Amino acid sequence: MFELSYLKAKSLSEATSFLSTHPEAKFLSGGMTLLPTLKQRLARPTHLVDVSALAELGGIEAKGGQLVIGAITKHYEVAASAVVRKVIPALAYLAHQIGDQQVRNRGTLGGSVANNDPAADYPSAVLALNARIVTNKREIAADEFFQGMFATALEDGEIIVRVQFEVPRRAAYEKFRHPASGYAMTGVFIAEFDTGTRVAVTGAGPGVFRWTDAEAALAKQLAPASLEPLVVDHTNLNQDIHASQEYRANLVKVMAKRALQKLLNT
Repeated sequence: MFELSYLKAKSLSEATSFLSTHPEAKFLSGGMTLLPTLKQRLARPTHLVDVSALAELGGIEAKGGQLVIGAITKHYEVAASAVVRKVIPALAYLAHQIGDQQVRNRGTLGGSVANNDPAADYPSAVLALNARIVTNKREIAADEFFQGMFATALEDGEIIVRVQFEVPRRAAYEKFRHPASGYAMTGVFIAEFDTGTRVAVTGAGPGVFRWTDAEAALAKQLAPASLEPLVVDHTNLNQDIHASQEYRANLVKVMAKRALQKLLNT
């Protein structure tokens, strides 16, 4: 076991100030991604700065055509929120599909987005819903935030404060669950806006991505048949003991058609 110190932050300013003087420290909220990486020695921070009790990072509200959710909001809170269910029911559904009950009771929106696990559910919603990630320093558009496997636009000492989701006309999410972990082997989130339809895929590749071919096809006709002639390039998709690249490519199309049908039925 390597030496590790723990600090429970009393304010956001205290937490960010501490990281400015201890660059090898890491923020801790739910810990659903961080703790496993510590166990596997994939991360060796000098300190853990616990921000899970900071009220300034919490809250759920709808205002100005947006759904605003604080970074430390737990998955079960998003799933159970009357506001989320009314404004973006697909997001509440997604939150309820994350992992298992224990994970949903501890994991947080901000932690999921900040870690950008390639099999995480939330990044697909953030990208499809054209969200803005608000940090202690700036606002980052979803299209610029996700930068590949476990990589984001966050800089050292930067922490997510809240996520601002654009409210779509309709949206839907479908995923093929890993039978043990509940992670998305492939998940597709589709959001329809007045300006067009956005389609985001998680689990299939090294990071979440927009399926632009599907977006272009759905711009012509918002129907499952529009997706039928499309071919998903499998060459850059994930491959493991659970699914080949070709299988995941097929899952992208299947999950997209299911999500679209659900969207049309709402």
